[in-house]
Amino acid sequence: MTDALPHPGPSGLAALLRHAVGDPDTAWSLGSFGAVAEFMRDPGETVRLGERDAGGAMVLEARTARGGLRIRLDPALRPFAFETAAGTGWSQSVALCLPAGACAMAGRRVVTELGPDSDAIDPKDREAILFDLGLDLPQTDACVRSADPRVIERIRAGAGLPMFDPDSPLRDAWPALSPERIFVCRFGRIEVSQPIPPPDGRSPEGPHTHVLPRLLAARRTHAATAPIPEGWTPCLHLFPPHPLKDPTGRPIPFDAARHAAFQTLLEHWGDPSLTAFKRDIRGRLDRGEPPAAESELDRFQRMTVRATLRQVAAMGASAPRLAEWSARFDRPEPGPDAAPSDH
Repeated sequence: MTDALPHPGPSGLAALLRHAVGDPDTAWSLGSFGAVAEFMRDPGETVRLGERDAGGAMVLEARTARGGLRIRLDPALRPFAFETAAGTGWSQSVALCLPAGACAMAGRRVVTELGPDSDAIDPKDREAILFDLGLDLPQTDACVRSADPRVIERIRAGAGLPMFDPDSPLRDAWPALSPERIFVCRFGRIEVSQPIPPPDGRSPEGPHTHVLPRLLAARRTHAATAPIPEGWTPCLHLFPPHPLKDPTGRPIPFDAARHAAFQTLLEHWGDPSLTAFKRDIRGRLDRGEPPAAESELDRFQRMTVRATLRQVAAMGASAPRLAEWSARFDRPEPGPDAAPSDH
């Protein structure tokens, strides 16, 4: 049975997305478990922002020299806000979800030429040739794009084979080719224009992509740590400004306003049972009550406790038995499910 997600109404969702697209401290990701494209921009970076109507639906865009983002206000889209414990801190995001039966994309299984990218964000890119990588992702078409005849010829040589086929001439060629990456879902796309680093290199700051074959093999739509309600599929995530780090992950002093802003999002668009549970845990900490029995909590409740403990510590709030609660519950959680390798 599909769990209900609250409908924010067209104006509420439009306000959320319009603010987030215009905020340089908000980051974005689009993809599936094991393959994602990420878009972010620096506060002083030149950006072209756009808003238009397309068949009665609001379309928002942001384009920089390093990448781009497009979102269409789909009436079936629902935002879902949640926190997870990650590393020694916590993450916060809003998943933009569709019903599981309404999110499927092409599902191609081999590298496939699609022709000119007529939906490119920048008109100058609409004659470049688009290729589906054939990853057969549940809610995403992962593609590459190029206007370079030499790159197009090399990719065409691998068309008709799976991307990771041992006999594919493309298997180890991607860093040298470095086509633009174009990840698309039912209501949005992220474009990444930065080069692909070599296997022993690091992701560039700003827009980039990750493709992890081991995680792709799990055929999941999202990480098991994300409490996405049953029957819904996250297609695109926005990451509002974090209280302890900038979009690149660099630490900053605790920002109480950022923390309060995301708690408001949780109250509006989070899991009502988890937000109520979090309020209860915070009250028990404030009152100096002893820790709860871990065996009585489910996975997402334990995650909520850990995130709450770390937030209380970061705020420097008074909690007489914080150390006792932390000793029982607060074991470091992994961040990403594995160290990412770029594509």
